[in-house]
Amino acid sequence: MPETIFSVLLGIGLAASVGFRVFVPLFALSIASYYQVIPLNENWEWIGSSAAMITLGIATVVEIGAYLIPWLDNALDSIAVPLAAIAGTAVVLSTAADLDPITTWSLAIIAGGGTATAIKTSTSTARLTSTATTGGFANPIVSTVESGTSIIMSILALVAPVLAIIFVALILWLIFRVFKWFKPRKQSNEQ
Repeated sequence: MPETIFSVLLGIGLAASVGFRVFVPLFALSIASYYQVIPLNENWEWIGSSAAMITLGIATVVEIGAYLIPWLDNALDSIAVPLAAIAGTAVVLSTAADLDPITTWSLAIIAGGGTATAIKTSTSTARLTSTATTGGFANPIVSTVESGTSIIMSILALVAPVLAIIFVALILWLIFRVFKWFKPRKQSNEQ
């Protein structure tokens, strides 16, 4: 049972990381699997192959570099939201252990895909706000913070999944607070 809880927390932590960068957590998972630090579900062991690790490493470098280009980062966000949902679901599927298929898929879609999508949507909104307010000049700073957060979240999920979940809860709470702050307030119709 502790292995099952660990695997689910690991998957959700990596799914949150997917919300910042799609390929960083997949690359981290590939490295961890390659060096047999993290066991993967039988159908997902290919992620730990040297070919997958090289491919995901190249994709990670390209993704991080592409997000540093102000006009390209907004274009990437339009495809990254659905990709984040898929990748978030995949990391939970690949790490969830000793669960029946219905529970595994439910957790993967809701917790994995949902967490990744919520975070990716908020980062896309932050980038659009940055583009609108600074003409894109601050976008590389926003992208660097996102990449760094994805790397930290990936490592944290692999090393200390419980702390990663606490970090995920904190991130989701901050997202909620920021969106609530920007939400237009109703004005009373006093006459």
